[in-house]
Amino acid sequence: MAYLQLQGLEKFFGEHRAIKGIDLDIQQGEFVVFVGPSGCGKSTLLRLIAGLEHIDGGSLTLEDRDITHLPSSKRDLAMVFQSYALYPHMSVAENMSFALKLANVPKSEIDAKVKKAAEILDLTAYLKRTPKELSGGQRQRVAIGRAIVRAPKVFLFDEPLSNLDAALRGQTRVEIAKLHRDLGATTIYVTHDQVEAMTLADRVVVLRDGLIEQVGTPLDLYDNPANQFVAQFIGTPQMNILNHAQWPTAIAAMAPAGAKGGSIGLRPESLLVCTDGSGNSQGKVELIEALGAETLVHVTTLEGAHLVARQSERTSLRTGDAVSISMALNKAHWFDSKGRVVKAASK
Repeated sequence: MAYLQLQGLEKFFGEHRAIKGIDLDIQQGEFVVFVGPSGCGKSTLLRLIAGLEHIDGGSLTLEDRDITHLPSSKRDLAMVFQSYALYPHMSVAENMSFALKLANVPKSEIDAKVKKAAEILDLTAYLKRTPKELSGGQRQRVAIGRAIVRAPKVFLFDEPLSNLDAALRGQTRVEIAKLHRDLGATTIYVTHDQVEAMTLADRVVVLRDGLIEQVGTPLDLYDNPANQFVAQFIGTPQMNILNHAQWPTAIAAMAPAGAKGGSIGLRPESLLVCTDGSGNSQGKVELIEALGAETLVHVTTLEGAHLVARQSERTSLRTGDAVSISMALNKAHWFDSKGRVVKAASK
């Protein structure tokens, strides 16, 4: 039996059906990430679980207890928001302990829990400071600490890194991963950033238009996407897609029957750009992104397809160079005209 179970969850805003019957089982100790484009319903789904939005259909159970219509305070969940939501006039210690004080927890127990959470989050030296005396990353850690002291059954994170700069996002992402490992807590994490999803999750839930497109481990979604939407959403740079009109002759001759009129998808690492004319497509270099450890080469083919090739070595190519592109067709994903998988890449 699942630890947290969503069965047919629905949410309406007026006539708009925002969540369209979500079924999902989450196991105890699992780190699950909801990911998808803006407006797909991921934050709404999290708010339904948290009790911040009314569930219009379906059921929600936690440890076999129906919590569908319980108020958020009775669900034994703790949520960390994008905006920190700290009390500006309170110290770090007071912010972290506020919910426990409202619950009339003994002071000695509060002090012990705050001390332990501060040690976990490296906040011990900041307990007497107010939020305005902290960096953005430290404020987010205080918000996480406030959730930790409550010892909830499930942690809920709603895009907690969105307000941080790139360096702090990377650092805090690592801290959240370590925190999950150390606490062993069940965690649901919402993000629009698929890099966060790939690096944090035990399982990723890809959402679109209020529905689940696919659930799986990060690498399973990367290697075996259920459809073209998932294939393009998971992976940075995203999968290259060539529609039927952009297929070179060599590719068109190899297309499976069901892919006629559809498209082919190739990961950037499945392309090799060279100048010796040996490839199965020809084109021109549009942009070179030299990132140090890897190089991204943007090319436009003679058929009008815009492709990105990833290579681990540095390149002598320049913008405007005529090149050939070798496509590893054994690594190709073939889709029909509706974006459904016709033939997956070989292992």
